[in-house]
Amino acid sequence: MSEPSNDPESYIDLVWEQIDIYNGAEAFLNSYAGAAQPAGLLYAAHFAQSEICNGGFMQLFLNSTGVLSLEAAEGFRLIGMQHTADLLVSAMQTLGDPFPRDRKERQSRLEAVSEAALNELAKRFYVELETENAGFDSAISIFCQKQNA
Repeated sequence: MSEPSNDPESYIDLVWEQIDIYNGAEAFLNSYAGAAQPAGLLYAAHFAQSEICNGGFMQLFLNSTGVLSLEAAEGFRLIGMQHTADLLVSAMQTLGDPFPRDRKERQSRLEAVSEAALNELAKRFYVELETENAGFDSAISIFCQKQNA
C-alpha cells in the first residue's frame, strides 16, 4: 500500500475499493476492520457528509451508507469537528440504542421518527459543516497535511 499524499482524496482513495458499504453490516465491519487508519475514518466522514448534504439524515439512514455512521462521527471528531459529530450522533439516537447498522432495521425505525426533527438537526449540521474548524473541506485538508508533515 502506498503512502497518501497531503490531500484528502489520496487518503480516501487508500480504502475506497476496500470498504464495503453495499452488502450489509457484517460485510462493512469485516472490510472496515482491515482498512488503513485514519483513511477509514476520513472515508466515513466524507461519505456521510456527502449523503447528508444531498438529502439530509433521512438519505444517510435510508441508504446503505448509513452503516458507517458511527465511524463518520469518529471521523468528524478526528478532524476537529466535535459539534458536527455531536449532531450526527443526535440524529443517530433518534433510531435507538444501539444504532442499527442493518439497513432494513434503520428503514423500519425511520418510520417512527419525525422527519421534521431530523430536518432540524440537518439544518444545524449544515451550519457546523460549513463553519466549525473552518469548515469540512478545510478541516480535512489541514488534518491530512499534518499527517505527512
